[in-house]
Amino acid sequence: METSLEPANPALDDRSIGFFLGILTGEGSLGGDGRQPQITIRMHTRHERLFRWLTHALPGSTLYGPYHHSGRSYFQWMVRGPYLREVVAPLIAQHRDLLDDHTASRFFAMCERYAIRLSDGTGPS
Repeated sequence: METSLEPANPALDDRSIGFFLGILTGEGSLGGDGRQPQITIRMHTRHERLFRWLTHALPGSTLYGPYHHSGRSYFQWMVRGPYLREVVAPLIAQHRDLLDDHTASRFFAMCERYAIRLSDGTGPS
């Protein structure tokens, strides 16, 4: 199933995609829980506006928090399940040239481990 974010959410333009990928590169964790893939971004509560934007721009994602413990206050944003497989992973793959080598490696390792097929033919065979 090929899915595009643009028709579903016109607010996600090229600038927004680049912003998302920059946040993902700098703060994201790409992996999973052993059963399903997930992408997580965890940052201080002072970045709440950014997290609210993420949940608006990627409506299949979830925001948790704020959490307060051990002297830290943070939000945790996550995307997993069909929305990750069908929308977010293809979006990242389509713009992989914007990722650094480390983030691209983690992304494709996640796709391989969790059998995420990408429409461009990459991913597990």
